[in-house]
Amino acid sequence: MFINRSKSGRLSRSEASWRWHKRRAYFIGLSIVIVLLVSMLLTKIAIDNLGLEEREIKLGMTFSKKYAAELGLDWRETYLAMLDDLGARALRLPVYWDEIESKPGEFSFTDVDWQLQEAGRRGVKVILVVGMKVPRWPECHFPAWTQDLTEDVLRGRVMVMLQKTVQHLSRSSNFANWQVENEPFFRFGNCPEPNRKFLQGEVDLVKSIDSRPVIITDAGELSDWVRAITIADILGISTYRNVWNRYVGHVFWPSTPKWYSTRIKIVQPLVEAVIISELQAEPWSPGPIRDWDIAEQLKHMNPQRLNDNVAFARRMGVFEVYLWGGEWWYWLKTQGYPEMWDAGKMLFDFSSEKP
Repeated sequence: MFINRSKSGRLSRSEASWRWHKRRAYFIGLSIVIVLLVSMLLTKIAIDNLGLEEREIKLGMTFSKKYAAELGLDWRETYLAMLDDLGARALRLPVYWDEIESKPGEFSFTDVDWQLQEAGRRGVKVILVVGMKVPRWPECHFPAWTQDLTEDVLRGRVMVMLQKTVQHLSRSSNFANWQVENEPFFRFGNCPEPNRKFLQGEVDLVKSIDSRPVIITDAGELSDWVRAITIADILGISTYRNVWNRYVGHVFWPSTPKWYSTRIKIVQPLVEAVIISELQAEPWSPGPIRDWDIAEQLKHMNPQRLNDNVAFARRMGVFEVYLWGGEWWYWLKTQGYPEMWDAGKMLFDFSSEKP
């Protein structure tokens, strides 16, 4: 093609204009095609997920006495309010190593025993979470006296603690399951590297003392669950939809109920059950939540988002779901913001776990 150039060898103004319009038309056309393809994909995702049945679920809570105390709450008052006012009839309770063995070889289970007794009086189902890594920051709750131990010695002390814990707590009939460690294959917190052989040893130890089924949990979004299901009787997965990252801030996780339900159907035949061990019901805070403006907190978690998350879980194909954040609801209530607590009460009123 002959191109009209000026004497300097440059394109003429008309030719440059023609090329610019051609490129503009190309990019507009490409953009339209991309928008159409994305729209078709989103429409398919929406149709797939809207078509999923919202199942009845047994709704429970994770309760952390340590987190309640960090919020400045009376943890016993908060616990009883969760049972009697909120109406929770299923609980997941962490057993913190630094609290039960604050001095080497000296064990006290007073607070755990009290929680189990109060739950038992009300017919509440309990999951006990044992090990070095249990719910709430900093994930691994090491006693201060372990700080100079080598990893091998530390793991040996974990096994001693686990044996004493299971021997003591197995005398109680007020709980249904053990959960050994919390998301042990997910690298998060101040914990040693994941070790499948060690975890298998922990589970074997628990089962040698008590016959109740063992739950192994895994990150719902960031794991393939494969290692967990090879050890678990019951698989527990976490589900977080609005997370925080120090580089980009808050991010809405793009996973869908269909994405979860498909994966659950694949692993379901390999375990007794799949449950949601943590369903987000509080905002992911960039620091201590008490230091964060409450109005900002409620932008990231509020009654509407809570209800949306529960509806999301109902379409995932599980029958048992444990909410994460009830202590925060109660703290908000003490600060004059009862909306989350009241929304939670309504959920438990309609939950199939409510007697």
